[in-house]
Amino acid sequence: MSVDDSFGVTVRRLREVRKIGLRKFAQRVGMSPTYLSKVERDEFKPPSEKKVRAIAKALGQDSDEILALAGRVSSDLTDIIQRHPRQMATFLRAANDLPDEERQRLAEEAQRKSKGA
Repeated sequence: MSVDDSFGVTVRRLREVRKIGLRKFAQRVGMSPTYLSKVERDEFKPPSEKKVRAIAKALGQDSDEILALAGRVSSDLTDIIQRHPRQMATFLRAANDLPDEERQRLAEEAQRKSKGA
């Protein structure tokens, strides 16, 4: 997935790589083919979080990455940030300056701790 491509361009490219027709894909994700076509051509903004998640699932992609491409943040993350604004802001700003590998290590460690392992 290229960060330079728009949401619509990326969705179309991924759909075409999987050889899924527009009508069939639109039906899978619960959208009209006309609306989806306009989204893919960047004539319309990306759809709701629920629809973006359905698109990600149908394309076998990570929903957080596709949501970010759509200019959105998952509502569960927004809820977490709103419950712990100071701590999450401090954590995210500090983690932002770390190398990718270190961020991944921290994420895995946090997952282990939240599961009680």
